[in-house]
Amino acid sequence: MAITIRKITPADNIATASMIRTVLREFKVDRPGTVYTDPTTDELSTLFEQPKSAYWLAEEDGAIIGGCGIYPTDGLPDGCVELVKFYALPASRGKGIGRMLMEKSIESAQQFGYNEIYLESFPELAKAITMYEKAGFKKLAGPMGNSGHYACNIWMLLVL
Repeated sequence: MAITIRKITPADNIATASMIRTVLREFKVDRPGTVYTDPTTDELSTLFEQPKSAYWLAEEDGAIIGGCGIYPTDGLPDGCVELVKFYALPASRGKGIGRMLMEKSIESAQQFGYNEIYLESFPELAKAITMYEKAGFKKLAGPMGNSGHYACNIWMLLVL
């Protein structure tokens, strides 16, 4: 299994949006107020042209199998960035690929000078929540920033 971790390009937009929506359907969180209906999901490479942002893909044999990034979401405090669009297809789970993507995103946040990473999630994504907790994320009582993903009901923060 030769896994490549690389930044998103415009040629990846369709496959990446499909991968994200596949995972959201799997966990039954394919509803309004999530990235499922967010129009930026279809043009992720454009979204991540924003300064001090990055989106990393895991690719195996030319197929996108996971992704994770950081984005300076509106309304977050200075020095804080959001961990966003972290998904992995079922066949890629349990192999450390998600951990590699998350670590690459955290490393990017540090390189950009952020000192906190915020994220939003769902209880249905319990394995991801456990991964976040192992990485040092702590649950918050409510949301931060203006992601527009009002359906999320778990909020977490990592102090770097």
